[in-house]
Amino acid sequence: MTQPPLTHAPHIFVDDLDVLDLEPADDHHLRVLRIAPGAAVVACDGKGAWRLCRRTASAIEPYGLTTSSTRPVPDIAIAFALTKGEKPELVVQKLTELGVDRIVPFFAERSVVRWDEARAQKNLDRLRRVAREAAMQSRRLTLPVVTDVASVASVGAQGFVRADRGGDALSLRSPFVAIGPEGGWSDDERSSWPGSVELAATVLRAETAAIAAAAILTAQRGGA
Repeated sequence: MTQPPLTHAPHIFVDDLDVLDLEPADDHHLRVLRIAPGAAVVACDGKGAWRLCRRTASAIEPYGLTTSSTRPVPDIAIAFALTKGEKPELVVQKLTELGVDRIVPFFAERSVVRWDEARAQKNLDRLRRVAREAAMQSRRLTLPVVTDVASVASVGAQGFVRADRGGDALSLRSPFVAIGPEGGWSDDERSSWPGSVELAATVLRAETAAIAAAAILTAQRGGA
């Protein structure tokens, strides 16, 4: 992927690289970073295109041409069973920093957390804000897709393999990995979803497993 030459410059996301409308949250982000007028900023469309800009008193203005970068292949996706507290936010933040392309929260049979429709939308909005902030912080050119909450059946139907003890070694042959809940997979889930990969010789917490899977896959994709 072609990176901007000013890697230290802050990244912000806009809908249109020709219009460069700055969202209030992004303007606040630049103010928190104390980015002074005249300083360089990288504007990204979230899909891999970017251009160099300058910070003004209340906006940004372009001084470079729009450049399109090539997305790395294959796409990497991590599905994770929702857990209590702020752990989902931690998972989304770290998966974004590592370069995961798609993040799929889901409910498993042994999931303790259950969201009603209103709560689900509120929490998903929060997870998407976390992903956006993490993408800016980590200087990503693309925004990961954080999907709506899925079911186990739909995750399996999308080609995800199950992370579990005794599975095959994780590789880019299986770039879509599903992480189970803290209570583990149920017998029914294991029997209906036979394909599995193993992440470590030890037992990992759910959030650690999601981050570990992302780290292994993105490192392999980067040639490490």
